Amino acid sequence: MPIKLYRPTTSARRHTSTLVRVGITKNKPQKSLVVAGKKTTGRNNQGKITVRHRGGGSKKKIRIVDFLRDKLDIPAKVSFLEYDPNRNTNIALLNYADGEKRYIIAPEALKVGQTVMSSHKLIDLSPGNALLLKHIPAGMFIYNVELVPGKGGQLARSAGNSIYLMGFDGGFAQLKMPSSEVRLVDENCLATIGVA
Repeated sequence: MPIKLYRPTTSARRHTSTLVRVGITKNKPQKSLVVAGKKTTGRNNQGKITVRHRGGGSKKKIRIVDFLRDKLDIPAKVSFLEYDPNRNTNIALLNYADGEKRYIIAPEALKVGQTVMSSHKLIDLSPGNALLLKHIPAGMFIYNVELVPGKGGQLARSAGNSIYLMGFDGGFAQLKMPSSEVRLVDENCLATIGVA
């Protein structure tokens, strides 16, 4: 996604940059995948204010994003790329072949009309496909990586983040994190191909 750099017309504008949202739909979010954001406004279970100066603001619609990618071996077509105000990366609405709809975190190279899939077997290594770490060759960039098999993606979920798969050792995958830390993760964990 291209980045727009502003001219330094004022001192505040000097180092400002924004994402140019090309191909992002302006449709309303899928109603079945949206829940109302609950606000506590600094009150406890008795309704008493325990934290001061909180409250107000506009209502938030929380999009339910599928971090588990547990719908296995069913192809899904990308119908829309959407802006999510609650996170700094875009989300993609998937239409599965059986009629179900889900949101996922959209990788950079994902396009509308493309088909993605999640599987525990070896499948195509195109962006947006989720598969076990042991089926991904070393040297690839991945995101939305599980720490515990079946728990759902927890690593590298924000915009521009990715993890470099270095290799395998004794049933574990060696992952080079964005911080340059090398972490060992079970090779039976799911990961998604691409850069968030």
